[in-house]
Amino acid sequence: MAHRILILNGPNLNLLGSREPEVYGTDTLADIVDRLAESAGDRAELRHIQSNNEGELIEAIHDARNWAAGIVFNPGAFTHTSIALRDAVSGVELPVVETHLSNVHAREEFRHKSFLTAVCVGVVAGFGASSYTLALEALIGHLDSL
Repeated sequence: MAHRILILNGPNLNLLGSREPEVYGTDTLADIVDRLAESAGDRAELRHIQSNNEGELIEAIHDARNWAAGIVFNPGAFTHTSIALRDAVSGVELPVVETHLSNVHAREEFRHKSFLTAVCVGVVAGFGASSYTLALEALIGHLDSL
């Protein structure tokens, strides 16, 4: 049976492909989501949501508890600012893999602190668009082990 997985993306990720390509690469978010669907094959059914609004991300996390087995989540800059997103992840008790295109620990100091890491099953960061594929594979492996 295929796992149902939410691919959740936060602020400014809709600009991938044109936003700071030296940091985030040239792949668009649509390119990444297409590759994820290809990679998942029949092992996972993916739903993708991107929002620049913190409240919409929280609602998506809350809704996922009704249908999803887990979440691959790139919270963008909310990683470093949102206790509300942390509480949403903690509250739904779904396995979440925090995901980042860039190595946030090699960037500005304010990016070194994540409010989400402690309530996620793992973190994948620094591998560009491949971070998503690695995160999805890790989440599927985690779900298969339950």
